Amino acid sequence: MFDKLQALEDKYEELAGLLSNPDVIANQAEWQKHAKAHASMTDVVTAYREYKEVLRGISEAGEMLEDKLEEEFREMVELELEELKGKKEELETKLKILLLPKDPNDDKNVIMEIRGGAGGEEAALFAGALFRMYSRYAEERGWKTEILGSNATDIGGFKEVSFLIEGQGAYSRLKFESGVHRVQRVPTTESSGRIHTSTVTVAVLAEAEEVDIDIDPNDLRIDVFCSSGPGGQSVNTTQSAVRVTHIPSGIVVSCQDEKSQHKNKDKAMRVLRARLLDRAREEQDAQLASARKSQVGTGDRSERIRTYNYPQGRVTDHRIGLTLHKLDQVLEGNMDEIIEALITTDHAEKLKQVD
Repeated sequence: MFDKLQALEDKYEELAGLLSNPDVIANQAEWQKHAKAHASMTDVVTAYREYKEVLRGISEAGEMLEDKLEEEFREMVELELEELKGKKEELETKLKILLLPKDPNDDKNVIMEIRGGAGGEEAALFAGALFRMYSRYAEERGWKTEILGSNATDIGGFKEVSFLIEGQGAYSRLKFESGVHRVQRVPTTESSGRIHTSTVTVAVLAEAEEVDIDIDPNDLRIDVFCSSGPGGQSVNTTQSAVRVTHIPSGIVVSCQDEKSQHKNKDKAMRVLRARLLDRAREEQDAQLASARKSQVGTGDRSERIRTYNYPQGRVTDHRIGLTLHKLDQVLEGNMDEIIEALITTDHAEKLKQVD
């Protein structure tokens, strides 16, 4: 591991030199490539340099303890040595995590698809609540959100909604949200006060660029039709809605939120590329079964991952056994405590595979 770390530090220094080279600066594309590579190494090189400083401190403290020291000074050096040893262990774990193979999709934007499951109108209302939760979370992190397609209900919910979250590291933080989300609460329409259980499915897809997925235009069937539902004068009068069918896979994507047929087609194609990339990833994971075992959940759409219990004000993530009694805060987009716990568990599982 340490040979690899030293090689990374050497490369980091080499890139720093290139970034100040006038010939490289003059070539904007080359400079940006080197700058991106240099930035991607900063965290691991910084941690490695800190680690080397700690090793130096441990060595110096050990040498001091070999000499005859006054009792009070010896105790101080021994205390410092214990702290340095603890820091050494922390940094070794941190470095192992930083050296884990990175998910190639982690820096991508995210397309999320939320669909009401069992529970009818109540499920649709909760789908709306989850959409708001993720939108607020994105807003808190300075990410942009854009609805790609939706099927709203009359009482403020969604039968389904797909939307883009655009921001640095969006996929890395939201990728564990795929699965079945269960809600337990008393519907406003329930006169007897009984608690109902409803479900919503969430799919998290890394947004695919055209270079990621090559789609043959001959494999597509594109239909246009009139929009339906809320939308103003153009509804049911203009054929602006678009349905794209990818014939080889059977995937169908419809978009009707925009008044422009061209914009709806563009959004549909973005969703189609993301679904095709997700399918390719699932096929690859199936071939590498051990890789799936090193993840928090499989991302399977049928896997129940979380329960939101309104009467008790709690959220429970079943994959890691985490329960928080702060439902209101989570639904307002304060999700970092859950997300950080999922990432930490994922890192721990992957480290077991390495060890």
